[in-house]
Amino acid sequence: MTETGAVPETGIPGVRPWEKPFATHAGVRRLVAAAVAAPSVHNTQPWRFHRVDDATLDLYADLDRLLAVTDPLGRGLGISCGAALFNLRLAIRMTGHEPRVLALPDPGDRPDLLATVYAAPGAPPDPDECLLHDMIPHRCTNRFPFDGRPLPKDVLAHLIAAAHAEGATLLLVKGETVRRVLDMVAAADDTLAADAAYRAELAHWTRPGTGADGVPGDAFGPRPRHGGLPMRDFGLSGTRRAHGRRGDFADFEADPQLAALFTRGDGLRDWLRAGQALQRVLLTATAHGVAASMFSQPLDLRPPPHRGDQAGLFGHLQMLIRFGYGPPAPRVPRRPVFEVLDRWEDHCV
Repeated sequence: MTETGAVPETGIPGVRPWEKPFATHAGVRRLVAAAVAAPSVHNTQPWRFHRVDDATLDLYADLDRLLAVTDPLGRGLGISCGAALFNLRLAIRMTGHEPRVLALPDPGDRPDLLATVYAAPGAPPDPDECLLHDMIPHRCTNRFPFDGRPLPKDVLAHLIAAAHAEGATLLLVKGETVRRVLDMVAAADDTLAADAAYRAELAHWTRPGTGADGVPGDAFGPRPRHGGLPMRDFGLSGTRRAHGRRGDFADFEADPQLAALFTRGDGLRDWLRAGQALQRVLLTATAHGVAASMFSQPLDLRPPPHRGDQAGLFGHLQMLIRFGYGPPAPRVPRRPVFEVLDRWEDHCV
């Protein structure tokens, strides 16, 4: 209660601020539905959730969805689950509670238990938190051409600040470095495309259709005409491309606006941090009307013995992000909540 006796507001209509977030089936479903709207590598959605009690939820990695060829150490899985964790934190804030996260609470016995999230009583959400939460259903990866308009300086500053708020660094890629980075991405993509096991794994997770697993055909986007921007070639294995045709081509922006996301370390805890930072950046971009897509081919290519052994001035590179203004992109389907949420005792109503 406030000093005037009024009930404090929460960010979600119908949510009672004194009610613990995980006390009801409806409450748990609402929060998990927000979490699973996060992006994930090839839309694998490699997460599971377990309700511990009225105020506590566990986030697990769904190891059946680990990409054994592309992501053998689980870097992409960790980043994906970190993005879901950020959405969960935002959704908890909308209930007037403060999420307290314990990362990797039992690494010895339960390495798939990535985080335990406890919802403590807190203040009502602030306007910035409400705005980011409102962006969750609108954020989507956009693999289509952007119009080339530069992002305003204040928008770039907000994106950089978003990464910093999660303990990561977002560095804008400028000048001749942009072409060097794109050439590196293109070379890595060509090398991966020559790997039969990689092609098979990519085909499995980018198959056409409307199911919740993988990337549906209408989200792939066209191929860049005359080479240009090295968008991941989802047509490698005969997968249907945008508009149902493999041969679609389009002119992409001549000067892509790229940014690189770094963390100080390169272990599972850092990948979770990178995912939370990535999602805050993407939701911030969405709030400003900015579209985004991601490149990870050079990171996918590094052999396991050499992943994480070189840190630059800003730490370890975790993701390359392309920003711009483009046409609306279709959202990819999500696994239903009942599929990712463990059942609990029947007395919870």
